[in-house]
Amino acid sequence: MPNPEQAAEPPSHRIVNPQGRAPLVLICDHASCIVPPGLGNLGLPDDERVRHIGWDPGTAIITECLAQSLDAPAVLAGVSRLVIDCNRRPDDPTLICEVSDGTVVPGNRDLDEAERERRRAAYFRPYHAAIAQQIEAAGERGPVPALLSIHSFTPRLRVKGEDRPWHIGVVWDRDGRLAQPLLRALRDEGDLVVGDNEPYSGRRHAGYSIFEHGQNRGLHHVMIEVRQDLVSDEAGARAWAVRLERCFRRMLVDAGLMAAATSAA
Repeated sequence: MPNPEQAAEPPSHRIVNPQGRAPLVLICDHASCIVPPGLGNLGLPDDERVRHIGWDPGTAIITECLAQSLDAPAVLAGVSRLVIDCNRRPDDPTLICEVSDGTVVPGNRDLDEAERERRRAAYFRPYHAAIAQQIEAAGERGPVPALLSIHSFTPRLRVKGEDRPWHIGVVWDRDGRLAQPLLRALRDEGDLVVGDNEPYSGRRHAGYSIFEHGQNRGLHHVMIEVRQDLVSDEAGARAWAVRLERCFRRMLVDAGLMAAATSAA
């Protein structure tokens, strides 16, 4: 029986609250586990497609909730990271991965350049064009916006077999204007193990989007990684959205991007 969510060609991205007035833009590179119908599920069973190699569970709900509660525009990728990883450089060898955390992806083996370019044109470029457009539009409505990237990480990698103890990680490189106040806000929650450039490090340029749209533009920017077992169901994701709203508001106030009175609204 066909999977209903794969019955039609998916959009490259979707936008939530495009007229949001807050001085920030939210992005979610791995919001979807959908594989376009023409790709035959990439030769994978559904249980592989829906685990962490296919997307970042919980992040779509968190991003949608934050877009509403913070009154910010959000751009969410529309296809699985197994189709094309929107958080990789367009020339990265892992942009379309053949093996991910020990799983061979048959539909990505031995692709010719024509198919790689087709996926870049259909999914990767429109998503990143939408981010650039939302940043520009937000800047026209008010101050130059900050860029917040929402990700989640698996508690344990199948291949390496290493447990990852952090509840949340803050990923950044040389610009700590958001990262430092966010680290303080998260640590002051009192019940979190917070990773500074864990489990991935911005100083090793883990990822692409915050560097392309944030660091390279001189915008305030930061990426977060929430552990997936905490947000794998809707209740957990919504609870974390409430916590992150509180921490993000404090971060924006401390960074001078939002008035303190707004944070109490």
